[in-house]
Formats: sequence, C-alpha cells, structure tokens
Amino acid sequence: MTTLQDFSARANDGTEVDLSGYAGQVVLVVNTASQCGFTPQYQGLQALHQQYAARGFTVLGFPCDQFGNQEPGDDVEIAGFCERNFGVTFPLFSKVEVNGDGAHPLYRWLRSEKGGLLGGRVKWNFTKFLIGRDGRVIGRYSPTTKPEKIAADVEKALAS
Repeated sequence: MTTLQDFSARANDGTEVDLSGYAGQVVLVVNTASQCGFTPQYQGLQALHQQYAARGFTVLGFPCDQFGNQEPGDDVEIAGFCERNFGVTFPLFSKVEVNGDGAHPLYRWLRSEKGGLLGGRVKWNFTKFLIGRDGRVIGRYSPTTKPEKIAADVEKALAS
C-alpha cells in the first residue's frame, strides 16, 4: 500500500526531501499560489501549523502555476513572498504541476486516493489533502475551505 512516506519532493531551496521524514505525523498537503483570491489562506495555514506543530502536525506547501498563471515567481521569490506577507515557516517545495501528464507523483497519488468534484483532478489552487499518522489520505478539502474549518479534523487525526 502506498503512503506519503513513499515519495520525495524538491524543497524550494533545491534539496531533495524524502517525505518518509514525516512518518508518524499528521500532514496537510496544499497546492498554493501567490496571486490567487485564496492566497490569504496562507495566514490560516500558518496558524494551523503553529497551533499543532508540537503535537506532530505540519503543512507542506506546493506552489503551482497551473491555474491562471497565479504563481509566476521562482522558488526564491515565492518563499520571500510567503515569509514577508504571511510569516510562513512551514515547508515550501519547488513549483509542481498537480494535474496532467507532468503532475508530480505525489499529486498523482493524492488525486487517486481522494477524488474531488472533477474526479481525480485538482480543481484550483489551495486544494488540501489531510494525511494521517499512518501516511494515508484521510480527507480532501476544496479551495474554498478555509484552513480554520479543518482544525477539528486535524485534532481528530492527531488523537488517533
């Protein structure tokens, strides 16, 4: 059975990150964009990250430019924007594709585990996937779902 720990991804500093380092944690994977109507969700994502980090929770941000070219910057620009405007301290990765032939393997797996309104496709920026301590996807949330609305599910996942 495939889990989050079976994947790796390039961090925004260029290093390869083995996601097995998140084994035993609850993780929220989010495709992000800096010029989207949902960009203010960075604030809520950071709040969730800070509130639950000590209990074994983290947010993983994956910038994506597939939706309306709303993430045009490079990795350094994206990281600077997130830190400057939202105080983001959770891990950010290099820009990825989440749909289509070029989709990152992590996103191909996430989409196959929890389909959405468009079947297996990610609808837009700030689609969120909640992953339990066992590395399996336990929830998918639409771009319109604000991070604070996920807090109860994070609490439940942390308790199990």
